[in-house]
Amino acid sequence: MAHGHTVKRYTGLMDWLTTVDHKKIGILYLIAGGFFFLIGGLEAILIRIQLWKPLNDFVDPNTFNELITMHGTTMIFLAAMPLLFALMNAIVPLQIGARDVAFPFVNALGFWTFFFGGLLLNISWIVGAVPDAGWTSYVPLATSSEGAGVDYYVLGLQIAGIGTLVGGLNFLVTIINMRAPGMSFMRMPMFTWSAFIASSLILLAFPALTVGLAALMFDRLFSANFFNIAGGGNAVLWEHIFWIFGHPEVYILILPAFGIISEVISTFSRKRLFGYSSMVFATILIGFLGFMVWAHHMFTAGLGPIANSLFSIATMLIAVPTGIKIFNWLFTLWGGSIKFTSAHLFAIGFVPTFVMGGVTGVMLAVAPADFQYHDTYFVVAHFHYVIVGGLVLGLFAGLHYWWPKMFGRILSEKLGKITFWTFFIGFHMTFFVQHFLALLGMQRRIYTYQNYGFDFSLMNMISTVGAFLMGIGTIIFLINVVITTRKPADAPNDPWEDGRTLEWTIPSPPPEYNFVQTPLVRGYDPYWKEKMDGNKTMTPAEPIGPIHMPSPSILPFTLSLGLFVVGFGLMYHVYVVVGIGFAITFGSMILRSLFDDPGYHIEVDELQQDKGVKG
Repeated sequence: MAHGHTVKRYTGLMDWLTTVDHKKIGILYLIAGGFFFLIGGLEAILIRIQLWKPLNDFVDPNTFNELITMHGTTMIFLAAMPLLFALMNAIVPLQIGARDVAFPFVNALGFWTFFFGGLLLNISWIVGAVPDAGWTSYVPLATSSEGAGVDYYVLGLQIAGIGTLVGGLNFLVTIINMRAPGMSFMRMPMFTWSAFIASSLILLAFPALTVGLAALMFDRLFSANFFNIAGGGNAVLWEHIFWIFGHPEVYILILPAFGIISEVISTFSRKRLFGYSSMVFATILIGFLGFMVWAHHMFTAGLGPIANSLFSIATMLIAVPTGIKIFNWLFTLWGGSIKFTSAHLFAIGFVPTFVMGGVTGVMLAVAPADFQYHDTYFVVAHFHYVIVGGLVLGLFAGLHYWWPKMFGRILSEKLGKITFWTFFIGFHMTFFVQHFLALLGMQRRIYTYQNYGFDFSLMNMISTVGAFLMGIGTIIFLINVVITTRKPADAPNDPWEDGRTLEWTIPSPPPEYNFVQTPLVRGYDPYWKEKMDGNKTMTPAEPIGPIHMPSPSILPFTLSLGLFVVGFGLMYHVYVVVGIGFAITFGSMILRSLFDDPGYHIEVDELQQDKGVKG
């Protein structure tokens, strides 16, 4: 090996604990996010069992509060975000022709802090002190909640939030600095654009949540008076802090899903994405307007008619760039040579479903009407149409589409289609009727209801059956994954044969250095352009040479473990444990600072062997 450095190579579990390779970190995000997705789904099914008939006593009111709190928190912070980060890690560096992300060490740190934060939050079930103040954790409910439940929420989310923040920062730097020669901003694939804008939103929105959680922590652990009205605090302040983060968060989640849909529809229609530049500007505009609408969650908080009117108008405005995207997808499909793969079915199913979520969003944006809808199942139906009908369908599309690139194996199309139809039908059964339930008077966060007549019970029952269908769809997807994993990893570079972007130019799964030679990008959809010119491979932008790689490191893992220990100490006011945790964390930081990691080089002869093998 070059320069006399020994190369650290680990195998087995150690390899996964120490990896700084963005593709492996993507897989770690996928496994952890998938695990939390199943927990969140189980919580949802328990909620629906409790509500399937009037006056049911399947769970008691307190457990019901814990279930809805943990379901919302888990799904938004611990399932949706990491599953998007999984695809961003696996695909974005490949799409821009980069060998890795800008900061591989920080990338690993982002994963482990997220993971330990999520673990801390969910250990609350085992300890028996579960957060119960709703996923938005409104004060004074959160400040007066007994036991350590809300402390788990506060500390778990703070630790997990560090991971998301450094992850977002990493992608920003990667996309700005690491693009291949010729890959200008207006030649970037839509998925990379959406990851870029989502990362910008993370950078701007997450600090607000961190500040709010810190203030709530001080209120709970040290009896500060940020939100305590008796001590001169302000309860509405928490709503502002939470939603000035919480609304951009919705766009952090949905924009990458938009990006996935753009890639999938374009590939399986065998057409360039219609109106690419308008799609880019619509994405930027959605990101920008996303920060101007937070108080539409607070129309009933008494902000007054002027504030309500302004936020109402801003909320309606955001429908315009979203509409541009919808029409561009339809025009991309129009006249295309369409293949109905399972990935494409999810993408096509996404479009009308997301439009329905958008329409109810515009209805909720009308402040006087919102006084009627507020805190009813209408709101529940609306955001599930956007987050499940939008984000989760988008995630399924992306997983079916990029699975061969991540694992070298193509998921079974037959099982993929069964997954789609069970999940899709189950989803609409669950949430479509909830709009009408709301108009009949069904409120959110209510653990049971009187027998108000046949419609009420029937609709709740339909909703519960739909939730079980979604569960079955998810299980079929897992079966598909297990069956596929047993097959040999023999997927070709471009398994769909119509790949348009750089990730389809390299082997599946990619080697650790991604590209033997950095590709030269000659236009939008660079691989498609080379195919049109009759080339089988990309023109390289550089001669073949040794590639510098970062060494694996256990420090991201130990650093995050330290924070996990600190969280436990603070929870139970055991300050010795807090000290030990900080010692582990700062010790890891000092080791990272003092011992320089030169990395290692992959030499040209190794690369040529690889090239020879993979041809």
